[in-house]
Amino acid sequence: MTIRRIVPDFQVASDQDMTTNRAFYGLLGFEEVMNEGWVMTLASPANPTAQISFLTEERTAPVVPDLSVEVEDVDAVYAQVLASGAEIVRDLRDEEWGVRRFFVRDPNGRVVNVLGHRG
Repeated sequence: MTIRRIVPDFQVASDQDMTTNRAFYGLLGFEEVMNEGWVMTLASPANPTAQISFLTEERTAPVVPDLSVEVEDVDAVYAQVLASGAEIVRDLRDEEWGVRRFFVRDPNGRVVNVLGHRG
């Protein structure tokens, strides 16, 4: 299994919180690379896999995840996680913004968004 990136996901209360976080993390060198209104991702221009996401809500799942892990083959990882008996919080599906993903709960109760980009 190949992991491409790991992104912490922070739930925020409002669009203003997104603006405040964009300004603060901009001081550390992060730049906005995606903004869907309800989810914004900031990344390092020098290392684009160094990212942080902020969400006001989760539009296609029951909860906001705590962490996102991008993998090379999300279908294979889903099959492995499902076979392990881990709690699937949201089944595998394609999203309109070009990713295929599922949510699983880790042993500590945190929700992990496991995703792959569709080719």
